[in-house]
Amino acid sequence: MRMIRPTQNIQTIKEEIRNFYEKDVAVRVNLGRNKIVRFTGRLSGVYPALFTVQPYDKNYRGKTAYAYSDVLCGSVKIKKLEGKA
Repeated sequence: MRMIRPTQNIQTIKEEIRNFYEKDVAVRVNLGRNKIVRFTGRLSGVYPALFTVQPYDKNYRGKTAYAYSDVLCGSVKIKKLEGKA
């Protein structure tokens, strides 16, 4: 019987997200039941257990925070916007 090995771990995810600090990012959040939210913002905080994104959309009040395990599980996807600072 074979076990499926994870392609990433929490440490590599933390390092990748730390490289996006204070840069423009695109975030995709799967809320379940076919509800997906996409927005752009600036990665404003990197902490030991989570990271925060300040959305550019005026409908959001304040920052949004996500755990690194959300990225590992695939419920949150984050990528750097090309052509931005």
